[in-house]
Amino acid sequence: MRKSNILFLVECAIFATLALVLDLFSGFLTSRFWPQGGSVSIAMLPIFIIAFRWGLKGGLFSGFLFGLLQVVTGMAWIATPIQGFIDYFLAFALVGFAGVFARQVQDGLQKGSAGKWVSFAVAGIILGGFMRFLAHFVSGIAFFGEYAPEGQPVVIYSLVYNGGYMTMSTIICAIVAVFVLSAIPKKYFAVA
Repeated sequence: MRKSNILFLVECAIFATLALVLDLFSGFLTSRFWPQGGSVSIAMLPIFIIAFRWGLKGGLFSGFLFGLLQVVTGMAWIATPIQGFIDYFLAFALVGFAGVFARQVQDGLQKGSAGKWVSFAVAGIILGGFMRFLAHFVSGIAFFGEYAPEGQPVVIYSLVYNGGYMTMSTIICAIVAVFVLSAIPKKYFAVA
């Protein structure tokens, strides 16, 4: 196995584990507000960083690993196997779609063009957060409609329930990411 492949696997595993730790911490703070799962969290941040470093494959893989870690550690809230797949493996892998902007973020960081890398990083974070939201939204409609208040359409319930914590999580990740990415040595992004 080539050195770069080993580095890729190790970094994805470490950042997926960091995402799990951040998610565990945020669960203590906000999970009581979302009884069927979900919390306001910066757990997506490590996945975004890997996505900007390694591109789409790094983002998708580290997100998938994060979902797997949630399941094997018992942090997952699973009602059915299909719901578990959508809400954990698929949803967190989709966060990695931020990696479609990896080259633009890397180029902006290398050239010291803050306007460029910040714009593309925020766009990637919004894309990754939105893709994750879509998975949870669909799962909410298909598997959690019974929790909707009487008379409220299931689509609205899923939109409000999942949109609430996902919007806040995505905004917080975008803000924190700007500070974190600006502090990471630029040579870190030259390896991918």
